[in-house]
Amino acid sequence: MILTSCSEEKITDGGTGTVKGRVVDAVTFEPIENARVSSNPSTDTYFTDKDGYFTFSGIATGKYTFEARKDKYVAKFEAATVNLNETTQIIFELKVSTADNRPPDVPVLTSPADLAKNQAINLKLTWTATDIDKDSLTYVVTVKNGTTDEITTYKDLKTRSLDLKDLKYSTKYYWQVASSDGINTPVNSLTSSFTTLPFPNPRFLYIKKVNSNNVIFTADEAGNELQLTSSSVNSYRPRKNLQSNKIAYISSDGSQNQIYMMDLDGSNVKKITNTTPIAGFNMENINFCWSTNGSQIIYPNFDKLYRINIDGGGLIEMFRTPNGKFISECDWSQDGKQIVLKVNDISGYNVEIYVIKWTGQVLYSVLSGLTGAVSGLNMSFDMQKIVFTRDVSGNENSTYRRFDSRIFIYDKVANTITQLNTSKDNGFNDLDVKFSPNEAEVIFTNTSNDGISIKNVYKTSITNTGTGTAGSARTLLFSGGSMPEWK
Repeated sequence: MILTSCSEEKITDGGTGTVKGRVVDAVTFEPIENARVSSNPSTDTYFTDKDGYFTFSGIATGKYTFEARKDKYVAKFEAATVNLNETTQIIFELKVSTADNRPPDVPVLTSPADLAKNQAINLKLTWTATDIDKDSLTYVVTVKNGTTDEITTYKDLKTRSLDLKDLKYSTKYYWQVASSDGINTPVNSLTSSFTTLPFPNPRFLYIKKVNSNNVIFTADEAGNELQLTSSSVNSYRPRKNLQSNKIAYISSDGSQNQIYMMDLDGSNVKKITNTTPIAGFNMENINFCWSTNGSQIIYPNFDKLYRINIDGGGLIEMFRTPNGKFISECDWSQDGKQIVLKVNDISGYNVEIYVIKWTGQVLYSVLSGLTGAVSGLNMSFDMQKIVFTRDVSGNENSTYRRFDSRIFIYDKVANTITQLNTSKDNGFNDLDVKFSPNEAEVIFTNTSNDGISIKNVYKTSITNTGTGTAGSARTLLFSGGSMPEWK
């Protein structure tokens, strides 16, 4: 029969040595005072001083396991060998115990109030936060732009406030605060929102390419701009009506394109067309128009021109081309009695521009019988002038590429078409032309004729010299923009 027993390892009688050490916080490395340090095999028990140090003097040589223990910390063990007349060093790094630690309370967002409107573009976010264990808290603030869906994260904040600067006008923002004690899982607040001040003077509209989509922007004369539509949706050809203070535009709706309407700040989006969408040979070159009082819109659907109320009702066919050509662009006179149309074949060529009465009768012809592309169409307030662009190269191709598109003005009284000399460089096209509000200038898009380069929005003044050219040097308004509107 074999007998066994359990006991601590026996210390040999081989003289003594010394053990010195220190107990610190594992994260901050700050000293821990009054930590209890003991050994196995058992010797004496010591408590650390205010600097976290301890000393075991005159202990028998041999192998030991030392333990450091302190309330709210996880106990730590370190092995050490005590040699004759030598000093052994030990460092204990204690981690805070999370067993009884509770997470912070849910932060409360205090300013601005939820759903607050007309907030400055430079403002302070504030919140309250508490922790029952009185742990030191840090915060993460997440801010989302409700128009662009852009998310900005502010990390490792140690105060309960955050200054936001250079926010966008007329924009709804969402924000949330996460509170962390460094021990438990961070705790999120509820999400709050606020809307900034209205954009001060949105005279201009245009589109830019963002994430491969057309996105509508508005801007003032100082160049401050505001994104109105989401970059996740293709939206273009913005048209503003001053009477209703609304913007109508074209946007993709599945496989079709429909006309939508929104407020000047991009809110309150509503689809106007439905069963009969806007359609034509090439949607990048299709246009529509408001009535002056803002109650109706006219738009093309292949060879037909439709009128619809802005509430989506009252849809009627106003006109059908007699030769089956597609209607691509239209503009409605101020008095509502005349409409100028640009029609073309299925490839965009064999263009005709003519004016009809609102009841459908053709009044007079502006242009026909020329080769090449024509685009951009706008009638003056007095209905005596019509501005458009034409590719004077006369080239016609399967990709609808234009090589030398220039601006022209038709004068009804003189029955003449005059080229506007805008100092256009060779190899570039002027497109998307419209009169300025006072009709002393025109606004237009300029881009390289390679079809892939950046597009820019320019303006130029109008003078009539009677010599076949008119105008003056151009002024850049917005880089990267196209399809401009100026109201």
